[in-house]
Amino acid sequence: MTFGWRVAYQGRTPPPGSVVRPDERLSWPRTVGLGAQHVVAMFGATFVFPLVMGLDPQLAIMMSGIATICFLLIVKNKVPSYLGTSASFVGGVAAIRAQGGDDQHVTGAILIAGGVLLVVGLLIHFLGAQIIHAVLPPVVTGAVVLLIGFNLAPVVADTYWPQDQWVALITMLVAIGIMVGVRGFLGRIAIFVALVFGYVLSWLVDRVFGKITSYDAGAGHDTTHWRVNFDAVKSAKWIGFPGKTSGTGAHQIAGWHFPEFKWAFILLVLPAVIALVAENTGHVKAVAEMTGDDLDPYMGRAIAADGFGTVVASTFGGSPTTTYAENIGVMAATRVYSTAAYYVAALVAILFGLSPKFGALVAATPGGVLGGITVVLYGMIGLLGVKIWTENRVDFGNPLNLVPIAAGVIIGIGNTSLKFTDTFSLSGIALGTIVTIVCYHAARIIAPAHLKAGADGAAEESGSAGGVPVQE
Repeated sequence: MTFGWRVAYQGRTPPPGSVVRPDERLSWPRTVGLGAQHVVAMFGATFVFPLVMGLDPQLAIMMSGIATICFLLIVKNKVPSYLGTSASFVGGVAAIRAQGGDDQHVTGAILIAGGVLLVVGLLIHFLGAQIIHAVLPPVVTGAVVLLIGFNLAPVVADTYWPQDQWVALITMLVAIGIMVGVRGFLGRIAIFVALVFGYVLSWLVDRVFGKITSYDAGAGHDTTHWRVNFDAVKSAKWIGFPGKTSGTGAHQIAGWHFPEFKWAFILLVLPAVIALVAENTGHVKAVAEMTGDDLDPYMGRAIAADGFGTVVASTFGGSPTTTYAENIGVMAATRVYSTAAYYVAALVAILFGLSPKFGALVAATPGGVLGGITVVLYGMIGLLGVKIWTENRVDFGNPLNLVPIAAGVIIGIGNTSLKFTDTFSLSGIALGTIVTIVCYHAARIIAPAHLKAGADGAAEESGSAGGVPVQE
């Protein structure tokens, strides 16, 4: 590993079609500009997902920068990537809060999941990437990712959408319109643009129509309130560390804190580990394809580094992390793969995290705006599972694929519960994931040879490493 990046093209803008490799950089002003672009790319999702999980977005931005630096050091600067807030934990966190868990329980469960991901990464590093496909073939990975997204539908319907249905609807339409109709970089940050639009729209509606009487998530019932409340923004300092978590239950104000652990809550977020293994594998493959480097030897390191980043972030109350496809998209557009730009992006994120006023502004995002954004985001998360199936040509005409997956999906989406004792039960995503994995591998044991051959043949023909599609 070296921090002595070679200066490419004498620091000038590269000619069209040329490449800047991970161990190269442009002039520092150009590198800073590229780093800022990476910040913009990750920014929307990195603070939206902490909001929907009830965690501190200011702290999440800061810890994403720290986690990114840790990631780059662990992979020896071979895998240029940015670690932003992971969406894979949103369903598990919603389930924890529905069962009375607070911020400390949420980050405690996330920390353990991060530790498990770290161990999985180490196993992959020493045993080889083929172990991913053996335990988590595409049919299983796709089902788990689908569960994580679609299990969140009640959160949108019961929590965010009722807070301001018309602003939610308009924000949703704007997000869809930008994603589908706008090309280039703006289309890649459609969620962020839609959030800003919804924020401004809510402020304008307040000025024109006054307060709204609707469900207030903080109060837990209908109240009459402003859609946009800047009281906390006005009182926040420009420079300072994120505040400490205060309050309890629905009135808890997110900030930094140390985690607490409860097994029932930990089990609810462990399925996210499967999604993160799939996600990281796909992203490393995508980076390898762009750079032309063989990154398979660094696959385990990358997954372990993601787990380590999540452990570090959640230790202090931050959000879980993952490598971001948005930033891979920036590299594909610019053909600049310099890790120097990612160090710059990480430092910029840390500086943002040192502004309480920025954190208060983000935390004031109206619930209706989150309703419009999450209805798109949660659906997209679920459909990524379907994408894994289609890109790996999973044959659901084969009962070995169809039957166990059907059972697991319905149990997970239906939030079915299995009670073991008065104090311990499994439900929703956790139970659905266990049923999917156990039933699939059990079915393989008893299935006739022709069914197993059919299931294996489709995956091998797809040529996808670890059963994970390359995401752009």
